Amino acid sequence: MKIICNGETKEIVRNTTLVSFIRNMDLNPDTVLAECDGKIIKRDEYDTLVLQEGNVLELIRFVGGG
Repeated sequence: MKIICNGETKEIVRNTTLVSFIRNMDLNPDTVLAECDGKIIKRDEYDTLVLQEGNVLELIRFVGGG
């Protein structure tokens, strides 16, 4: 199954949740803002949102500075 993430095609398995996809990208879900098909996803929905064929994701990572 294919989705688009930050402009790149990614192959994922069926029933992949957003939180597992973020973790598979070696990112911390607590530091990522996710948008799926133009809608910002609330952080408490990350573990229940199941990605679908053709979804377009934008992941924005927050990095602390000093």
